[in-house]
Amino acid sequence: MNIAVIGAGYGGMAAAYDLNKAGHKVTIFEAADYVGGLARGFKEPHWDWSVEQFYHHWFQSDKDMLGLINELGLSQNVFFPRPKTVVYYNEKFYPLDSPLAALVFPGFSFPDMVRFGLVTVYLRFLANWRNLEHHTAYDWIKKYYGESLYKTMFEPLLVGKFGEHYKEVNMAWFWARFKTRTTRLGTYKGGFQAFSDDFAAILRQMGIDIQLSTPISRIESAPQGGINLTLPGGEQHFDQVLVTSSPGLLARLAPGLPSDYLGGLLNLKHMGAVVLVLSIKQQLSKEGYYWYSLPKSAGYPFLAMVEHTNYLPAERFGGEHILYCGDYLDNGHEYFSMDKEELVERFTPSLRRFNPDFSADWINKSWLFKAEYAQPIPLLDHSKNIPAIRTPIPGLYFASMSQVYPWDRGTNFAVQIGRQAARLMLSND
Repeated sequence: MNIAVIGAGYGGMAAAYDLNKAGHKVTIFEAADYVGGLARGFKEPHWDWSVEQFYHHWFQSDKDMLGLINELGLSQNVFFPRPKTVVYYNEKFYPLDSPLAALVFPGFSFPDMVRFGLVTVYLRFLANWRNLEHHTAYDWIKKYYGESLYKTMFEPLLVGKFGEHYKEVNMAWFWARFKTRTTRLGTYKGGFQAFSDDFAAILRQMGIDIQLSTPISRIESAPQGGINLTLPGGEQHFDQVLVTSSPGLLARLAPGLPSDYLGGLLNLKHMGAVVLVLSIKQQLSKEGYYWYSLPKSAGYPFLAMVEHTNYLPAERFGGEHILYCGDYLDNGHEYFSMDKEELVERFTPSLRRFNPDFSADWINKSWLFKAEYAQPIPLLDHSKNIPAIRTPIPGLYFASMSQVYPWDRGTNFAVQIGRQAARLMLSND
């Protein structure tokens, strides 16, 4: 078959890899001028490694991602540091990423610790997520973890991640975080962009055509069967097409989809992301902390402050120290209309709360990145709302982070959904 994949993120590239191995001709069309999707990195000329636009890492439990890397013969480039992550409590920061840290965390009483341990074991090893999706995380956590643990530990996470939607998110999403996450966080030698480029090079060696800076403007069923794509150079015909974009973009590109499928796409909720990246002259966190989870109630203008160079050595980046200040937000939030200079002015005063010595003259350079589609919002019984990978248009398939549920978005599940789509495309079912 002659197959097109729209999108050169990890899901699209993983699907293309499997489709090509099965003997089919595959072309990837990507509107941007790079591969990697939301895992894209950028690099200054004097840096040895790239930095991700939106902070990324792998968990040791990411079997789909790590399995693919192993198939590609690139596992020697993956490693797993153990950075320090902290939470905010009573104007101070405390580690809360291990059983020992939990024992000494001042926000927990002894009954809290016992309850936390028992309920977490239940979620990690016994719970059935299909039962949990009938309950909001807000109600379930308050009932089983208790009011004290909810207020101290879980409300900041829910509010930070989902804003005003925090009471709507179902408990299956929360279960998935306990089920799959590990304390060691993995990356790739050279950064995620290095992996994306290595992956793309392997795909090209296999004969896959990757066309960058090539947006698709329309997708429609062809009279003779198959799918027609409207490209900048005209129309092209394919036997099958896999779209790995956001649900909203698929709806715009393929208005000929039946109204019930289109309505399902447009009814899916999601949030965007805004990330300000700073290069500074010296280390911000004197304690060497990597990830600060910040409650909105504490008055910080962002959800997380991530000091990338407390995870990877500053020497990889010309001796510069790299910070992320990031947030998940509704697309109408003012941050999406603010430029880089405005957000630098809004964000940087808060950095003195991490280090009183910080001043604006520490900043070498700044970068601003925005994505309108970054975090799906799974509502009650969300499994009923997930669009089918095989769309009602024969030959047209769809794979996105909105379909990896109950798992959270991330490169591991992008690979999983991409390869699942490829299997469907290859089947006769």
